[in-house]
Amino acid sequence: MYTGKSVTTGQPQMSILYEDNHLLGIEKPVNVPTQEDASGDPDLLNLLKSDIKERYQKPGNVYLGLVHRLDRPVGGAMIFAKTSKAASRLSEAVRSRNFDKTYVAVVRGTPPQSQGRLIHHLLKDERTNTVSIVPKGTQGSKEAILNYSVLGTSALDDKLTLVQVELLTGRPHQIRVQMNAIGCPLYGDQKYGSAHNKPGQQIALWSLYVGFPHPVTGDRINLISLPPREHPWNCWEEDLFEKALPIHN
Repeated sequence: MYTGKSVTTGQPQMSILYEDNHLLGIEKPVNVPTQEDASGDPDLLNLLKSDIKERYQKPGNVYLGLVHRLDRPVGGAMIFAKTSKAASRLSEAVRSRNFDKTYVAVVRGTPPQSQGRLIHHLLKDERTNTVSIVPKGTQGSKEAILNYSVLGTSALDDKLTLVQVELLTGRPHQIRVQMNAIGCPLYGDQKYGSAHNKPGQQIALWSLYVGFPHPVTGDRINLISLPPREHPWNCWEEDLFEKALPIHN
């Protein structure tokens, strides 16, 4: 397990969870795009490249491979590859489902079952940057699969539920769309839960854990990032999030 708390330079600041010559694991800040987008705002990939260049005084361009993505409003554990070889092997781990991703989310309402598997076919509209559930076989659609488990309801607000989500596929907006489909939109989600959320609320979705074999040594790497102790996350004790880690189960 690697949970070091070195801090990168520059703004916004972010914690380094793991680093060696092949990998860089960080805690993504909320509301920072993973890569360049139409907003023109500073993006995580280029911020980290600049940080590596400065910290190691590297001349020329810095390589950093994007292995997986988090939506802009989502924070938590992410891994990047510092070499093309590592990027290729991690991408293969993703394709072969040997790359584990566990999230925690606060949802409105309570899922119909305490745990379950959701399978839908999703289609992304690039023009509006929205994802919809469509019938199987729809052109351009992709299968989306996740497992969820209810961790508890809030003692302060019984309309809020904390869930653990294990992604078996990595589709855009997957957790947000699939949880909304069972009547449980994410707290703060303005895109898929606007009828239940107020403008300005931060979406409550966090990348709790990323686990995979090291692309060179084969050792198991476990990245852990706990959500901040602020509303609505602080409706639950911190040890509940630790119990939600798959390496503790």
